[in-house]
Amino acid sequence: MQQLSGLDASFLYLETPNSPMHISGLYIYTQETAPEGKVRFKQILEGTANRVKGIPSLTRRLKEVPLGLDHPYWIDEGDFDPEFHIRHVALPAPGDWRQLCILISRIHARSLDRSRPLWEMYVIEGLDNVEGYPKGCFALFTKMHHAAVDGASGMEITAAIHDLTANAQVEPKSVITRPDRDPSTMQLLTRAQVNGLRQPLRFISVARNTVPGFAKVFMQLRRGDLKRVGSVPRVRFNGTVSAHRVFNAISLPLDEVKAVKNALPGATVNDVALTIVGGAMRKYLEAHNELPDQSLVAMAPVNVRDTKEKGTGGNIVSTMAVKIRSDVADARERLIAVHEGTQTAKEYSNAVGAKTMTDYSQFIPSTLTAQAARLASRWGLVNQINPIYNCVITNVPGPQVPLYNTGARMLSNFGTGPVADGVGLFHVISSYCGEFSISATSCREMMPDPDFYRECLLESFADLKLAMLGKAPATGAKVKTKAKAKTKTKAKTKAKTKARAARPKLAAKAPTKVKPKRVANAAATRKRA
Repeated sequence: MQQLSGLDASFLYLETPNSPMHISGLYIYTQETAPEGKVRFKQILEGTANRVKGIPSLTRRLKEVPLGLDHPYWIDEGDFDPEFHIRHVALPAPGDWRQLCILISRIHARSLDRSRPLWEMYVIEGLDNVEGYPKGCFALFTKMHHAAVDGASGMEITAAIHDLTANAQVEPKSVITRPDRDPSTMQLLTRAQVNGLRQPLRFISVARNTVPGFAKVFMQLRRGDLKRVGSVPRVRFNGTVSAHRVFNAISLPLDEVKAVKNALPGATVNDVALTIVGGAMRKYLEAHNELPDQSLVAMAPVNVRDTKEKGTGGNIVSTMAVKIRSDVADARERLIAVHEGTQTAKEYSNAVGAKTMTDYSQFIPSTLTAQAARLASRWGLVNQINPIYNCVITNVPGPQVPLYNTGARMLSNFGTGPVADGVGLFHVISSYCGEFSISATSCREMMPDPDFYRECLLESFADLKLAMLGKAPATGAKVKTKAKAKTKTKAKTKAKTKARAARPKLAAKAPTKVKPKRVANAAATRKRA
């Protein structure tokens, strides 16, 4: 039996019916590499069950302390019911990218059952018309509660359910795990009382180690050596979220993203990702006549897990506030400004201390936090206070070698994250085997047009690539989209052809069937908004 840390437990306390707090991964596979060219659900069921035995995050369930007097505990059951956690569904016709995004949005919007280990896996068939992928592909969609894993520990679980070769043999693991005894109510109350008596001593110890650092940061802020992000503008994503979600994503060649990064000395791939998102949010809000003069600010989780803490599960992260410079129209200037801003944000984060947030999270009051979250959601208090961030952008690098599941080779991977009151847009940046993906999850009421936001992401990357390298993406790499042709006059058709020739062609491997839009066309954009 293991007690949740304050940070892990906070994701339980902040969870409301409209804000499930789980993170998810979407993986698309081709069956061409599988034995006999076919993968059956039974194989995935048995293979996954054999692979994940012994992973604590997947065999533990919650045990609440009576009256919420202390943080909950993990009770290891030693095993799990594969047929409950691993589910089989199929895309409805026509089985294209849009249908996949709709299904992912609906599954992601559902809360996990707290009486069971907090994870689910969906095997999704019927991806025959997802453009850019061969027929017969299938997908895996995993959901794990944020109280049990963060992005880094989630990638460790992803590695556990994959192989490096298509013909790897999965042997049943003979893991002997003794289930924890279910503690009695009296035992839990006694532990809560003891922990309550120890808290003041723990707080003094943490304060002794962090107060000198805070004092140093305060002096550096006064001298101007460090800078904060300042005030955060309010946009549509800073309101109260509904219970409904939308999802969409793009996939770009990683070598092109690195080429853009290399064009600015000192820049990182993460700087490029922030710049792309900043440009996309600028285009999206401008199209809706809602672009603020100030730069939007993103919350960027930072993994502070050391070598000894790998494989432990849970959350060991800090956060960093970063301006994504949506106030800068020129793509090159935006990248320069983002790079300078991330350097400042890193200096501020390092000065405060990477693990300071995790240290103080141990003192989160359990009962008060959960009740406050429910009341704030019910009364819409987030609309009455200044926003802290406009969105979340988390970077979870993946492997650059092919991965296989039951012989099927993974072609792409994407991610989703929790959206909550005040922060209704969540981006997951990931990479895999030469691909670089940006996934966006939002509230359906805040973003009713996720296909348009996807197009904004693609156009933002095209602008940045053209500004930094002076050329369009690699020959042969095209945006995998289709559109129904409309009857036009000869003059309009000629003008559109000329505009397309001047516009860079984008590389994208996360396909969707959308109607192309020109963000630069103010009249058409305003009409659509």
